[in-house]
Amino acid sequence: MTTTTSNSSDRLVKFLEETNLHKKDFAEMIGVTLSYVYSLIGAEVSFSTRTTTLERIAVVMGSAPESFPEYKHSEEPRVVDYGVQFLKEKQKEAGLTNVQFLKRFPRSQRVEIVDMWRGALPMPLDWSQLSTIGEVLGISKEDLYPYWESRLQHYLIAGGIDPLANAALIQSMFKGIKGFLKI
Repeated sequence: MTTTTSNSSDRLVKFLEETNLHKKDFAEMIGVTLSYVYSLIGAEVSFSTRTTTLERIAVVMGSAPESFPEYKHSEEPRVVDYGVQFLKEKQKEAGLTNVQFLKRFPRSQRVEIVDMWRGALPMPLDWSQLSTIGEVLGISKEDLYPYWESRLQHYLIAGGIDPLANAALIQSMFKGIKGFLKI
């Protein structure tokens, strides 16, 4: 084991202790098994060099993935989503660490949120899921809706909808959605 490996493992152990985060919760947040977390913090294997795992670890810890010597820059394209940026800004305004924020969601949703935060997934299309995130962050549906509408428009365009030829249809659809949501 190298000194670098020890530093990353030690850093993770210290983080888990300082945040009082259970290893099982941490494993679920980064999408790995509990035994894998034990191997990350133990001296028996090298610290992870898998880009996705390191990026997830960095998000949960609230640090840059580049702060880990084992990190190799991802070849995976990054999603630039202004809706996700808006959510992250609101999280910062609320004074929530990533761990505090993630703990407010069911365990089954945490890794998806981590992947949004690291730029691997866009803002969810599912209004129910998005509004739950908004509620946790204290965002009104009126403030959240424009980001969701933009996300849905991009989704429709990527799916082959011509926005100019279908402008009236799209406008009617969003008008109906706003009425349903009482916005």
